[in-house]
Formats: sequence, C-alpha cells, structure tokens
Amino acid sequence: MKFKPLTKNQIIISIDRLTRFKPTEEKYLRVFKDIIISNLIEPKFKKQDLENLDYITLRNLAVEIFNGSLKENNTDNLILNQKLKKYENSVFINSEFVNVLLDNDLDYISALKLLEKPIPINLRWLKEMMSDVDMYRLREEKTLQYPVSLVVLVEGITEEILLPAFSKVLGFDFLKYGIKIIPAGGKNQVVKLYYSLSEELKLPIFVLLDKDAVENVNLINKKLRKDDKAYLLNSGEFEDLLPLNLILKTINSHLKNFATITLSDLESEGPMVKVLEDIFKRCGIHEFKKSEFAHLLQSQIKTEADISNEIRSIITSLKEMSEKHDKSLI
Repeated sequence: MKFKPLTKNQIIISIDRLTRFKPTEEKYLRVFKDIIISNLIEPKFKKQDLENLDYITLRNLAVEIFNGSLKENNTDNLILNQKLKKYENSVFINSEFVNVLLDNDLDYISALKLLEKPIPINLRWLKEMMSDVDMYRLREEKTLQYPVSLVVLVEGITEEILLPAFSKVLGFDFLKYGIKIIPAGGKNQVVKLYYSLSEELKLPIFVLLDKDAVENVNLINKKLRKDDKAYLLNSGEFEDLLPLNLILKTINSHLKNFATITLSDLESEGPMVKVLEDIFKRCGIHEFKKSEFAHLLQSQIKTEADISNEIRSIITSLKEMSEKHDKSLI
C-alpha cells in the first residue's frame, strides 16, 4: 500500500470528528473514507468503490494511513480506543458491524500530542480519558460536558445560547452535568430529529417547543420513550419567557448613550420578537436578529432575578432528568 501522510491538521480534524456527539457509524465512516480518498495512492479507490468495501477493510486501510502519518507510535497502549468504544456503546445503539469500526488501533495518544490551544472540549475530554478517575467525576471537576447524559432538542439558536446561561446562574452548569443542546432549525425539524435520535440514542431526550407547536408535540408524543419528555411553552416563543427587566437592561446597555427605552416600550401587545423588531427599527440600529440579541442577553444574565419562573421550571426538569440518568449507571 502506498499513501501520502496525513498533515498535522488532517490528523487533528480526524480525532476531533471521531469524538463529536454524532451517531457512531456516521462519523467513523466519514472519517475513515475521507482518510482513504484524500491520502491513499495505491490501490486507488473512488468514493463509490468505498461503498462496497467491508468495514474491516475500510477500518484497516484508514488506520494504517493514520498511524503511518505519525512520527511516533503508541499502538501498544489502546486504553483510549477501549474507553471510546465503551462510551459510544453506552450512548448509541450500535450493531456488531459498527463495533468493527470501534475495534481499531488508531494511535490517539500520539495524535493528541499534536494539539495546540485552544483545544475543543471533546478533545480535552479525550485527553482526560487517560486518567483512571471516574469520567462522570472528571466531567464535573473539569467542566467537560462529556460523557453526555441528556440531549435537549430545541427549535433555534436562542434556546441554545440562553438556556445554559440561565442554568449556570442557578448552579447547574450544563458542561459539568453532560447536557447537550441541539438546535434543529424549526419545529418540523425538531420532530424529524427526535424520530431519528429516539431510534439511535440510549440517552434521555428533552424536547422543547414553542406554544404554537401543538401538532408537532402530538407527533412526538406518539413515539415518546418512557424516559423522554416533550415540553410546550406556556406562551409564544422563548423570547416571550424572558423577564422584561433583563430585556430592558440588555437593550439600554447595547444602545448606550445615543438612545434609551423604558419598560412601557416592552409592554406592547404581541409577540416579544415583534416588539423588539419595532424597537430596533425605531431606534435606528441594525436589524434585529435573534442570535445576536441572544448573545447580548447572555452577557447580562447575572442573578436569579434575571430568570423567569417558566425558564426555572424547564431547567429543573433538565436537572432531574440528567441526575436520574447518571444514578441509573451507578
């Protein structure tokens, strides 16, 4: 076999992708195929050819190229490979064929020596796995997020940005307790993603939807597993749950000296997003964008007074679900 060595960047990208929160088969096949297509010289395979290769051959080709690209080798120590296999099988429902991909000799130990700061959280977790300390204790001590204990499906980026910020003020750090938030990009996509993940995941799933997603919640409830929960907001969108005082200080901090608003400006009828769009337009600042405003809000969340009762209730449910999962593993 003849191949060109992987670059340092290719090596780091490969181990990064292999340790992200993605279905096992999907990410391993992607990484192994990318390695072969990009770096194998002889024998040469086209993408279509790889579809017909058995998993053992595919794995062995990729591993030989990967390890052969490293200046030093530690293939006698496969502790990380064993721990990754155990973890992947604790999170995802994997067939015996997928376990063939996990039974590899990738030299993670040598590859990790190539990392430079800042290190992605999943690779920080991989480095910490060399320790003999219980991974759940390490997760809390090192704020690693991994092992993941609970998946939260939300409609958009606002929830992804703000839920962890609110929760942290309440003393429940998502990264310490393994909470993984996935924005689906709309209520219909939430349903599709739940259907997919409920077939692949062993972890509990919390689904959060806006008030208008009644039909979507009904579809989810038809397939809801016993440890999952679907939650419909009591009013409007997530922005409608935000305390007015938090919105007020966020906007005035953003506007600074050239304009200010009062609580009465926020007490207009209608969805909060529409109110904010009108304020931004009237004040002559840039167009209102949910993601940008969520980041502005995030920096202003300081105390429990900045958290509404419904947001507090949602976070309490997340805490209970993650703790229940972790206790089931003891």
